[in-house]
Amino acid sequence: MEGSSLALAVFGVSVVVLEFVWLKAVFMSAGICFLVYMGIATWRSKPAVQNGDGLFNAKKQILFAASVSLLNPHAILDTIGVIGTSSLNYVGVEKAAFSIACMLVSWIWFTGLAIAGRGIGRLGQSGRFLRFINKVSAVIMWGMAVYIVQSLV
Repeated sequence: MEGSSLALAVFGVSVVVLEFVWLKAVFMSAGICFLVYMGIATWRSKPAVQNGDGLFNAKKQILFAASVSLLNPHAILDTIGVIGTSSLNYVGVEKAAFSIACMLVSWIWFTGLAIAGRGIGRLGQSGRFLRFINKVSAVIMWGMAVYIVQSLV
């Protein structure tokens, strides 16, 4: 799904979204709400200890990851606003190459995150380290929400 959203951003959606100030405000407001909510949920979450209890099976994990990706207005806005806008500098083959490069970098980045997550999960089998990571992640999400608010003012 990441590739299709990047392709949409590169080939025109950014122009439409950036044309309507109110639509940009809606996306940014939704992004702020999403980040505040996810920060609270992450702060309160208690990581499962790796004994097999309460861990997502593969299907649930894929559905959760897809929902976080597809329902994340901030990521969508970044894709449209940053990648889509940057793509306006290219035409034809260069635009296609830019799109493919963005997709490859995205796949490399998220594969690296998955590998790092697995390694961190093994480090923190007691759950203390993962609770610390969750707290840091929540603070980062709230910081991003504040940053978006400041960009609206």
